[in-house]
Amino acid sequence: MNLRQALMFCAAMLPFAAGAQPKPATGSLTIALAAEPTTADPVRYAAGVDTYLIGNVFEQLLRPDQDGTQLNWLAESYKLGGTAEKPVLDVAIRPGVLFHNGDKLTASDFEFAYQRLRDPKDSRWAHLQAMVESFEVIDDLHFRIRFKEPDVSYLIGNLQLWAVPKAYTQKVGLDGFGQAPIGTGPWKFVSWTVKDEIRLEAFDGYWNQEHRPGVKKLTIKFIPEDLTRVAAYKTGAIDWMDAVPPSMGAEFKTLPNTTTISFNTGNNLFLNFASHLPNSPFRDVRVRRAVAHAIDFDAIIKRVLFGQGERYAEIGPGAAGYDPTLKPLPYDPKKARELLKEAGFPNGFETPCYNLTTPRESNVKEMGEASFAYLSAVGIRCQIRQLEYGAWISIGRRGRTGPPEMDGVISWMWGQGVPGDPGIPWAGHLHSFEAGTGWGSYSYTSVPEIDAMIQQQRRILDPVARGALLQKIARIKHDEVLGGVTTYRPLVTFAWRTDKVTFKPWPTPGIWRNFQELGLK
Repeated sequence: MNLRQALMFCAAMLPFAAGAQPKPATGSLTIALAAEPTTADPVRYAAGVDTYLIGNVFEQLLRPDQDGTQLNWLAESYKLGGTAEKPVLDVAIRPGVLFHNGDKLTASDFEFAYQRLRDPKDSRWAHLQAMVESFEVIDDLHFRIRFKEPDVSYLIGNLQLWAVPKAYTQKVGLDGFGQAPIGTGPWKFVSWTVKDEIRLEAFDGYWNQEHRPGVKKLTIKFIPEDLTRVAAYKTGAIDWMDAVPPSMGAEFKTLPNTTTISFNTGNNLFLNFASHLPNSPFRDVRVRRAVAHAIDFDAIIKRVLFGQGERYAEIGPGAAGYDPTLKPLPYDPKKARELLKEAGFPNGFETPCYNLTTPRESNVKEMGEASFAYLSAVGIRCQIRQLEYGAWISIGRRGRTGPPEMDGVISWMWGQGVPGDPGIPWAGHLHSFEAGTGWGSYSYTSVPEIDAMIQQQRRILDPVARGALLQKIARIKHDEVLGGVTTYRPLVTFAWRTDKVTFKPWPTPGIWRNFQELGLK
C-alpha cells in the first residue's frame, strides 16, 4: 500500500439499531473499582484511569470492538481526501444522537471540543491537534478537518475528538461542566463523592439501542485495598469487581456463582529515570543499562504478580512496529555492578525512587517495591517515596508548578492500547519535553534524533513504512535505554455474580472498565 492509497479510503457505514429492541433498563447494581479517576472532563483527562468514568459518559467518533476492529461510532462515515501532503478528513455525524440534557449533537460541538483540546492551557493533549490547519463546520451533521501535513495519530486515536456539549459548557462554565458533566454516552452522571463512589444512571435517550446498559442505576465504589474489595464481593456488598488480586485468581475461579475473565490491559509498564537533570547519574547510558540488568522481572512476574504479566521489549506483540527479534536485556547483577563502576560509581549511589501505591494495575505497589529492592542490591540505593495516584501523576508531569519534578527513578506506565500502537505514548514519555505544546508531557529524555523520528512517524499513513520506522525507534530506544526500562504488560481479572450480572467487556475507552453492556439477569 502506498501513501496515496492509504489516504484515499472511505469507512463503511455500520448500522447499530437493527434487531429486536432491548428490554428497558431496570434495577440497580453496586460494583467496585480499585482505582479512582481524577477528572470527569474528557479534555482535561491525564491518564487511562480517568477513562473509567469519561469512557462511560462521553463518546468519540470511532472505537474498537472486543477484537480490536475499529468501528464507526458517533461518526456515521468518514473519509480521507485532499493530497498526500495535506490530507482532509471529512466526517459525517450519526443523526439523532442526543446529549444527556436532550440537546442534539452537532458538528459545532466537535468544533468546540477541538478548540479546547488544542489549547495547552486547557488540555494535556494539545500536541495531538498540532497538525490541524483548520476545522470547518459544513452543516449540523458534517465537518471537515484540514491538516498541515499527514497525522496518523488521528486515526489510531479514534479521530481524537470527544463529543462535548458546547451550549451546556458555555452556560455552566468549565468548572461547572467538570462537576456535572454531560455527554452522549450510555450512562448519565449523577454524583461523585471523592474517595467513595460515583453514581450513574442509564440514559433512556441513548442512540445505540443494540448496545446499551440493561440496569438503570449504577453505583461505582472505590476500594483500593485488595482484601477490603474482596470482602465486599464475598459478603454481597458488591456484585462486580475489577482487579482480582493475582494471589487469589485461582480461588476466584472456584468460587460458587462467580464468573471471571482476564484481559491484557493494553497498558505498558516501565521504570523511568531523571536523565534530564544535569547532575543525574542516569544521564550516563551505562547507569541506565545497569538498571535494566539489575532487576529480575521474570521473577517478579512469577512471584509478585503470580504470572499476571507479560514481558515486552519496547512494543508489545500484535502492536504496530512489533519486532519479535527485540528482547529485554537479561537479568545480570554482576554486569549491572560492572557498568556502575565503569560509570564512576564503584560504591553505587542513593536516589529517590517513586512508587505508585494505588492499585492502578494489580500488585503495582509490590512490583515497584520489588524492583527497587533489586536496584538497592546492586548499589542503586533507593529512598522509596510511596505515592497515591494523584500525587504520583502530578510528580511525573513536566512543566507544572509546585514541588520539584521527579528527580530519581519512578515506576511508570503508559498504555499502547488494544491491539496497540506506541506512537502516542512515545510522544509523551520519549519525545523531549516542550513547554506549552504537549510534547514530552511526562518525558525525562531529550534526544533530537528520536524527536525527529517520533514526529516523522505521525506523518506516515502507509502502515508498512510506518511500522519499519517504529521498529527503528524501538531499537535505538532499547540500545540506549531511553524513555525508561520496559518491565511488563499486566493482565487484569474481573469477577461478577453469574446468576445476577451480565457483562460484555469493551476494550476502550475505559481499559475494559466500559459498562456499555452491563445488566441484570
